[in-house]
Amino acid sequence: MDNVALTRPRENDSVVAHLAETMARQRAELAAIIGRHCRTDGSCETPIPGVALFRGSNTATPTCNVVPSVFAIMAQGAKRLQVGDDAYEYDARHYMISSVDLPISSRITCASAAEPYLGFALALDSRLLAALVSESSAALPPTRAGLPVDRGIAVGELSADIQGAALRLARLLDAPQDIPVLAPIIEKELLYRLLTGPLGTRLRQVVATGSHSHQIARAIDWLRSNLDRAASIDHLADLTNMSRSSLHHHFKTLTTMTPVQYQKQLRLQEARRLMLAEDHDAATAAHRVGYESPSQFSREYRRLFGRPPASDIAQLRQNGAQ
Repeated sequence: MDNVALTRPRENDSVVAHLAETMARQRAELAAIIGRHCRTDGSCETPIPGVALFRGSNTATPTCNVVPSVFAIMAQGAKRLQVGDDAYEYDARHYMISSVDLPISSRITCASAAEPYLGFALALDSRLLAALVSESSAALPPTRAGLPVDRGIAVGELSADIQGAALRLARLLDAPQDIPVLAPIIEKELLYRLLTGPLGTRLRQVVATGSHSHQIARAIDWLRSNLDRAASIDHLADLTNMSRSSLHHHFKTLTTMTPVQYQKQLRLQEARRLMLAEDHDAATAAHRVGYESPSQFSREYRRLFGRPPASDIAQLRQNGAQ
């Protein structure tokens, strides 16, 4: 008995060391794949539906955008995310999920030209998640309608199962002929690992009909589809079948913002996109997203992005040309 007891710590140490070595090899392979398919700083769409790759060698410039419901990991580097007043740090040993679309400010905190930040992201399809929750009900904890709402974003420790499924999906970039058949199968495995993992409750809540998270997600969809219309709390409360106070409370819990604050950030992000991608002037972009006062638009734009619209867009174009 004593001999058995003495050997157990050594056996456990060996298992832990083997797992750490396996995950390090996986990260190295994933980094090589991302490096081959995303050769310049920025984001790269891929032939795999919903999958995007990212590279960054600069830690100085923060970015602001609306991040959709997504799963994200990195093969090397580190990043800091800001959602409202909440900050999240993660690196190659962690993963991030967002269960709803969120306006996020992010900054790469560890990267260089020699060792760039290398990231992998999969957009999360709520219909696939809902179908998988239904299909896997026996393996998943039940999601009750009255459960408290969790934050719509979270960072967790990466497991070998989650990282391995992401790596297998990324490998298909080197075998594009296999993507139509194998990508849906591997994506389903990855989603299952996320649903059964430590952050899975957030994803299960937002697709569970009748849950508070699911109701707030409906309000978010309306706000995203109606940027040029004022956010009526009464209308959103009717849409979600909630009282005004309940809507306000659960919306802020999920997103860190009130509905009005959330819509303001969506409007400013979309106006920025219109000016940058479609060459609208500030007044036109402001009107397109529902602003009646150009001066109010300029003030709020500068507060969010740090510069007036014209100089911000000029700086973005200069950075993109470098």
